[in-house]
Amino acid sequence: MRTLNALLLGCCIALPAGAADGLSVALFSGAAPGEAPAPWKFATLPNKGPTKFTIVDLEGVKVLKVDSENAYGNLVHPLKAEVTDKAVVAWRWRVDHLVDNADLTQRSGEDSPAKLCVFFGFDAAKLSLGERTKLSIARSSTGQDVPTEALCYVWDNKLAVDTGMASVFTKRVRFIVLQSGSGKVGTWVAQKRNLVADYQRMFGDESEGKVPPVTGVSVGADTDNTHANSLAYFGDITLTP
Repeated sequence: MRTLNALLLGCCIALPAGAADGLSVALFSGAAPGEAPAPWKFATLPNKGPTKFTIVDLEGVKVLKVDSENAYGNLVHPLKAEVTDKAVVAWRWRVDHLVDNADLTQRSGEDSPAKLCVFFGFDAAKLSLGERTKLSIARSSTGQDVPTEALCYVWDNKLAVDTGMASVFTKRVRFIVLQSGSGKVGTWVAQKRNLVADYQRMFGDESEGKVPPVTGVSVGADTDNTHANSLAYFGDITLTP
């Protein structure tokens, strides 16, 4: 239940005018140093050290610094957007310190120095009784809404690039490994993903070919299972169209 409970989502917000052409998700580059701008919200679990999220000036550009030391946390941005066939999520990220002994295939090692998740509003009534029960417990224990589906792009330290898998904690969260190993550590990497293709690949067993609305995005890092530390940075995130 760790990952399920932690992916908390506040009330959805309507897209601004002109969002049909593209949505900038509360730009880090335009924020003042310090806390991330609204409507970004921090979410974690009880009895966990918090991953630290800070807007910093790096090489003359404001970016989000993500620092985790035996900690867990997500920075969540609520949204409400229908998904078109050409929907793309794009961002850039940089990892300066990988998570020692991370292993996404094991509960004892399911940590990552950087991950970006997109939440989808899948109809919970279509889930099995067991999955609905887990969601109900998660929502009751946290007092907040919890996404029914979360597609997370991760920077891993060992799995092959393009590996796709469900979280070992919950099938409500599914991972795609975009970067792996130390070859690009300390280097900015730009990412651009087709949401429809990735959603159908990872949640096609549930969706019957239909992609639910996007209900939020999050960035995060966690080192609570390996009791290690990590350091990463995120640039601006956009959703288009």
